[in-house]
Amino acid sequence: VEIMIPFVRTLDMAREVNEVLEKNGLKRGEDGLKVQMMAELPSNVFLADEFLEYFDGFSIGSNDLTQLTLGLDRDSGLVAQYFDERNPAVMKGLETLIKAAKAKGKYVGICGQGPSDHPDLAKWLMEQGIDSVSLNPDSVIPSYMFLGEK
Repeated sequence: VEIMIPFVRTLDMAREVNEVLEKNGLKRGEDGLKVQMMAELPSNVFLADEFLEYFDGFSIGSNDLTQLTLGLDRDSGLVAQYFDERNPAVMKGLETLIKAAKAKGKYVGICGQGPSDHPDLAKWLMEQGIDSVSLNPDSVIPSYMFLGEK
């Protein structure tokens, strides 16, 4: 069994969520229980190594991470044109999260629109060593074909 915890803002929250789970009979590591964290906040990037002390890996929420890194709302007509997971600041955050997880031998995947919209981003993520990439159903075959090219 694996549990995914979203929006873990601080290290105190990371500790507390594990305490709450344990009080309710769900102890991380016991009977194979893994507790994963959605990495979707700049604080998760800055403290990636520290958060991994409390979790068994990351699922990167690229939509929220992009919005919060760039300080914009992708649904706002005023700034939506600046939403792009390939922005260098966002990619630096993605790289930091992937490297931190890999260095500790932990899982790291990504969910969000980016890899579906930008096959070049999906390829870059694979080159960084990401374990899994979620895709929209309509982009699975085109992405697979693109990623399989040499």
